[in-house]
Amino acid sequence: MLDIIILSIHFFTCFLISVFIWWGSKGVTSHSPSKETVETEPDGLVLVGKEDDIIKSQRITAKVNGREVVVFYREGRFYALDSRCYHEGGPLHLGEIEDINGQPCIICPWHKYTIALETGEGLYQGVNPLEPSPTPQWQSKGVKQRIYKVTVQNKNVYVSPPDLSVSFDSDYFAEKYKNEGDLAMKK
Repeated sequence: MLDIIILSIHFFTCFLISVFIWWGSKGVTSHSPSKETVETEPDGLVLVGKEDDIIKSQRITAKVNGREVVVFYREGRFYALDSRCYHEGGPLHLGEIEDINGQPCIICPWHKYTIALETGEGLYQGVNPLEPSPTPQWQSKGVKQRIYKVTVQNKNVYVSPPDLSVSFDSDYFAEKYKNEGDLAMKK
């Protein structure tokens, strides 16, 4: 019986945290141009925003070929990836960025999955049980999250369209929320 009470408290606490995260997202600067306002350059690049605006907000969301993409600015560099976490579709634009082993990573706000911004690798802490005193080390699960090439030209930030000939785990949620626009980003 005590287990049921503790489990109920846990789920209620998780629910409250989700509500607070959702409520806090209303203050996040978000840029999601509609299909009509997206500018595509002759070389296929998609304009997602002004460099100064993204630097100021540290992150934006945009549509790139119908997919929701989040663009982060961190320590002089831009990174772009699918806006939904590969694990369960958590909204990465609400996540915190942490440096892990010298590389910036986004922490999914739903289940704390860690994703390297530069490579899209899923990271986890694992131990080698054969060591006399096993200590957790960061290890890669492989590339799980689709990343995009970011180009800055004339103070504008562009994202290259995705190469869909290669699939990633995050593609499932990118497709699931593809046509739901801003509503999908707020769930």
